[in-house]
Amino acid sequence: MSESLKNKTVRGVGWSFVDNIASSGVTFLVGLVLARLLTPAEYGIMAMIAIFIAVSNSIVDSGFSNALIRKVRVERVDYNTVFYFNLAVSVLLYVLLFLASPSISVFFKEPELVKVTRVIGSVLVINALAIIPRTVFVRDVNFKTQTKVSLISSVSSGAVGIVMALSGMGVWSLVGQQLSRQSLNSLFLWVYCKWKPSLEFSIESFRELFGFGSKLLLSGLLSTVYQNVYYIIIGRFYSSSLLGQYTRAEQFNMIFSSNLTSVVQRVSYPVLSSIQEDPKRLREAYRKVIKTTMLITFACMLGLAAVAKPLIVILIGEKWLPSVYFLQIICFSGMLYPLHAINLNILQVKGRSDLFLKLEVIKKIIAVVPITVGVFCGIEYMLWGSVFTSFIAYFLNSHYSARLIDYPTMDQMKDILPTFAISSIVAFFMWCVSLFDISVYILLPMQLSLGILLAFIIYEKLRLPEYLEVRQLVCSLLHRKNKLDNKQIWTKN
Repeated sequence: MSESLKNKTVRGVGWSFVDNIASSGVTFLVGLVLARLLTPAEYGIMAMIAIFIAVSNSIVDSGFSNALIRKVRVERVDYNTVFYFNLAVSVLLYVLLFLASPSISVFFKEPELVKVTRVIGSVLVINALAIIPRTVFVRDVNFKTQTKVSLISSVSSGAVGIVMALSGMGVWSLVGQQLSRQSLNSLFLWVYCKWKPSLEFSIESFRELFGFGSKLLLSGLLSTVYQNVYYIIIGRFYSSSLLGQYTRAEQFNMIFSSNLTSVVQRVSYPVLSSIQEDPKRLREAYRKVIKTTMLITFACMLGLAAVAKPLIVILIGEKWLPSVYFLQIICFSGMLYPLHAINLNILQVKGRSDLFLKLEVIKKIIAVVPITVGVFCGIEYMLWGSVFTSFIAYFLNSHYSARLIDYPTMDQMKDILPTFAISSIVAFFMWCVSLFDISVYILLPMQLSLGILLAFIIYEKLRLPEYLEVRQLVCSLLHRKNKLDNKQIWTKN
């Protein structure tokens, strides 16, 4: 990886990580406060509508943002064409969702869903307005601006949600938080983005971008439906309270798995796309991304499973205890999410959205089994089934990506096995501490201290290349921050 590309990647990873902390991290902290003020049932109501919003957002984007990021030269007309398409589709889908809200309410047997659906549905149009500005920043690997926007919107919307919850507004505090967050996010992306729309639309541009994006759209829809189908199963066949427990476990899992996946996807896709015509360089860059990403992912996810009980009890209280077991199971499937994303990124980089779609169809057919089990046998069996299908999905994804860049699945497994083994050993000893009958307020610090110390000793002893890469990355980011702080001090003096 060349020095300029490496520096660009380091900056991208750093700011993208901070961006996720600013948005998801702040939102999560606000969620801890709201979880103490609201009930699991109120969280369950919001989860019932989640799949409809998620699917609609996928249709609004239609894979165009990825097509624009991948395209080597993007003209102004390309941006304008996609912008007006996104906006028109978002309005249409909101109208359909508005009209379908009574049926959604009847399906879940939840009367309040009618009003909630009609209000939260407006987020589709709000999000559509931000797609092109965000795409422009991603193409430039400019995550610094997005970080500022995320920080402003996350903190402000968090305050809105907490004030509404303290006022006794229940589920509407969650609605208010989400709407204000997306509105502020879209507003400030427009303020900072130099691109502004003009009245032009090109059928030729639409066809070119949709040719690539349409397959990603279908793949994205399958993936989105699968990720949210558990909400439908639990909400329809169990209860809103149990669904709330599951969503809370999912949100804890997302701190690491989804945020790491998002960081890796957002940065690696444009960076790898820029070297797609240099096979050797692409393979080496790809290999480094996998090794360093999975070192962090395995450590975070397996560690989270080990400390799940004291963490949840301390942060949100004992009323959320049923979510502990859900979280521990989810962590085992969640640890593979970044690996899925990296392998699938190669298919997009190489322009093989047809393979991307084929894989999604195969994986979702396989996933029908655990979903069916969940309906008849229980949530726990469904979640363990998702762990099993996650491993199958990895072998499928890596098999196809391996053929494109000459990086076989067995080579990938050899590369990530050492960090998986180390993280498993560390997590096991962390979990063993929980067997002692001590206060959770003492237990959690003990587990975390042991895990960090043990991991540090092992990695320093073994000196794995991926560990040294991560350590160098962290030191580089800290050094840059110190230089910036010193510069500010000298400027003031």
